[in-house]
Amino acid sequence: MGTFILRRLLQLLFVLWGGATLLFILFYLVGGNPAERMASGGGARNPDPQVVANLEARLGLDKSKPQQYVSYLSNIVRGDLGESFRTREPVVDIAKRRAPTSFRLAFWAVIIEATVGIGSGMLSARKRNSVGDYVTTIAAVVASAIPVFVLAYMLRQLTGVYAYQHDWPQWARFPTIGMGDDEWVLGVIPTGNTWRHLIQPAFVLAAVSTAMLARITRTSMLETMRLDHVRTARAKGLGEKQVMRRHVLRNAMIPVITILGIDFGTMVGAAVLTETVFNLPGLGSQIVQSAKDLDMPVVLGLTLIVMFVYGVMSLLVDLSYAYFNPRVRLGED
Repeated sequence: MGTFILRRLLQLLFVLWGGATLLFILFYLVGGNPAERMASGGGARNPDPQVVANLEARLGLDKSKPQQYVSYLSNIVRGDLGESFRTREPVVDIAKRRAPTSFRLAFWAVIIEATVGIGSGMLSARKRNSVGDYVTTIAAVVASAIPVFVLAYMLRQLTGVYAYQHDWPQWARFPTIGMGDDEWVLGVIPTGNTWRHLIQPAFVLAAVSTAMLARITRTSMLETMRLDHVRTARAKGLGEKQVMRRHVLRNAMIPVITILGIDFGTMVGAAVLTETVFNLPGLGSQIVQSAKDLDMPVVLGLTLIVMFVYGVMSLLVDLSYAYFNPRVRLGED
């Protein structure tokens, strides 16, 4: 157990180092000169060379690339993600301000994904070739085919703009932008009016993943239900509920748990379109805006945070295998 965890932690460190190096190459070597962009105010005119030189000296861009790389890695090791080129605000402070929105959105999106996806997948598997199975399968295919930004705009127009214009009941009308009054219990449970701001973006973010999880759950359960030990359990006289809970569900959950863990890490940084449509101040929208401005420390720092979250979730997924399937040996790959 201890050896397994240590090996996975070392792998996580290696992934973070590789990701940081790749990002440095992409943004510092081929991403353009942010000093020139800042000196020109983002316009197309040619900036004053002296102003550019002064900015490069202030930002440390006048050093050689190897020196910049060593300084960049050493700062990361110390927990210093640098300062924004444009605002001079520490990247850590930007992350503290932006990360809660992304984590809350991803958390509730995964809750929706797990509840609806696993539930509908289990129903389809147990009622194979029934009307419910066909309806669930068709709904999953349709949800997978709708682009996220299209679903977001459609939902915002329907339950936001259209609902208010036509005086729908209060429970059917939802705010279209923002995250409310920032009222939270334990950091993730919305209170007051905040949940009304959260439910639409969380649903949109979870839609495609929920559809995929439902299909994966259905397939995994159908495969498990055909295994010998399940037929043996039924032959011994166990009830259908006991068979499903003790012999089918736990074994079928291996790929499902993998998807859920990976989806949380992905949603934290990949909710760019959702955050943009609903005007949410999260990590994804900040990374995109900073990339447009060539604000490299912000892009690199926030991306590293997303990579770290993704790696930690992958580690937790590996550890959870032992609970859902005792045959998995944590000390073995």
